[in-house]
Amino acid sequence: MNRCEQAVGYHKKGFNCCQSVLATFQDCIGLTEAQCMTLGGGFGMGAGTGELCGAITGGVMVLDLLTPADPSDVLGSKKRSVGQAKELQKRFAARFASLRCADLLQKKFVPDDTTPAAKALGLTGHCDIMIATAVELVEQMLTERENG
Repeated sequence: MNRCEQAVGYHKKGFNCCQSVLATFQDCIGLTEAQCMTLGGGFGMGAGTGELCGAITGGVMVLDLLTPADPSDVLGSKKRSVGQAKELQKRFAARFASLRCADLLQKKFVPDDTTPAAKALGLTGHCDIMIATAVELVEQMLTERENG
C-alpha cells in the first residue's frame, strides 16, 4: 500500500485530514501513530475554523519534522520552514485554486491529471482527494530535496 492509499485509509477510519496525512509519514518523522493522531487532532476542518485545509497542515507538519529547527540559526530555520510551507501551499492551490477548507468544501472536485494519485486510486470523496494530493505533494517535495 502506498502512502496515498494509507492516508485515505486513515480518513476512512474517521481520522481528520491532518491526522491522516501526518500519520502516513510516521515511519520517517519519528512519531508513533498515536502521537500523530494526538498532534493532528485539533487541525481538522481548518482547525475548526474553516481556514487552512487540514491536509495542508499535516503536510507542513511532516516537512517541518523532517527539517528540524536549528537553535543556533533561528532566523534561518524560520525562513526554511516558512519557505517550504509556502511551496506546499502554492502547489496545492495550483490544483484546487484555494487553501481554505470552507472554500474547498463548496466545490466538487473530480480527480484529473492535476491530481494523479487521486485519479489512480479512483477517489471520489472530497477530503480523500485533498488528502491524497497533499501526501503526493509532500512526497514530491521530499524527492526533490533528496535529488536537489
